[in-house]
Amino acid sequence: MQIADTKETITMALDTLRANKLRSGLTILGIVIGVMTVIVISSVINGLNSSVSGLVESLGTNVIWVFRFPVIGVRPTTEMLTRKQMTYDDAMAMKDLPHVLAVSPGLQYRDNRGMQGTVAVKFGTKKMEGTVLEGDTASVKDVYQLDLKDGRFFTDGDVERAANVVVLGNDTADKLFDTVSPVGKDVTIAGMVFTVVGVMDKRKQAFGGGKNPDDNKAYFPVTTFHKIHPEVLDYWISLKFDDQKNKALVQDELTELLRRRRKVPNAAPDNFAIFGTDSLTRLWNNITSGLFLLLFALSSVALLVGGVGVMNIMLVSVTERTREIGVRKAIGASKQTILIQFTLEAITLCAVGGVIGLCIGSALALGVGLLFPSALSTLWVTVAFLSSCAIGLIFGIYPAWKAANLNPIEALRYE
Repeated sequence: MQIADTKETITMALDTLRANKLRSGLTILGIVIGVMTVIVISSVINGLNSSVSGLVESLGTNVIWVFRFPVIGVRPTTEMLTRKQMTYDDAMAMKDLPHVLAVSPGLQYRDNRGMQGTVAVKFGTKKMEGTVLEGDTASVKDVYQLDLKDGRFFTDGDVERAANVVVLGNDTADKLFDTVSPVGKDVTIAGMVFTVVGVMDKRKQAFGGGKNPDDNKAYFPVTTFHKIHPEVLDYWISLKFDDQKNKALVQDELTELLRRRRKVPNAAPDNFAIFGTDSLTRLWNNITSGLFLLLFALSSVALLVGGVGVMNIMLVSVTERTREIGVRKAIGASKQTILIQFTLEAITLCAVGGVIGLCIGSALALGVGLLFPSALSTLWVTVAFLSSCAIGLIFGIYPAWKAANLNPIEALRYE
């Protein structure tokens, strides 16, 4: 009997919606917007999380970076900026540590404004602007597991001879050579001629769309890089170790080695920074926590407005149906029956808004996914829909209580 009454109540609520389409649409608009906001923002955040996880994985979970100050999520102080630079010999000393598989000291050129990518690479009449110049040892390909699309990477012999060879990024090679193989061709960089020995495969892009700056890069043996920019000596050291379980041990050994080499007094803090890809993950988690607060605030405001609208329309409905309520009470309907009826009507109203919001939000999330990383989350779809139903319950209780407590004699007299 109760199931039949519930079906009848839901049917009556849907009939009310159909009979007052405009009023019902305006009533549930806030619910629709709130649910839609939850779906879209959660989908974008979910997609970005997947992209960042993919980027971190591509960099390598067993990679540690060493620099004279931390650069991820930290604004360098004056003391950090004036620290002694890391050296090539520091990197070579790290190779002898247990559990270390490969070490590569790297250099990048920045102009006097601290900007990268202000150099052009030329081949004949063609030119690629904004290329980043980077000097590395041959082991950089082992540290980052770099993949080549064509040719080879420079060797230890190239580093020892300071050979005029270069490995081009994917976009740089495509711009200069189109479909022709660049291997063996000469390019001009910073007024010097270099022979292309390899082309990098396309790198992953963290946030989808656009281009990865690493695809417009020129990699030189670090000794060759010194011939182009002898003034650049600020080494960034990348290190790969054998197993994630040894990370803490490797960091401790690195700290001990560098404090000894840099002559840091026992009581003084470290004048260098050791960090890994988990720093990127922590930074991203801090950013997304702020986005989730924004998600909560925006959806809460929209759902609150929608809830107030639902309460208002249910109070109007109680007033319009006062005589009907009186008749139902006169023929034996209890307070509980009337309470359940109007509460279910409010929940049904909000559930319809939730379903519409889910459909629109999912369509928008899929559309955004064509331009930006986006992935629907089953968890947040469920949370959004249940929230819309909860709004119906919370804001429908008072109108339902008011209907249930009407005096049947006064209700029958109502015109």
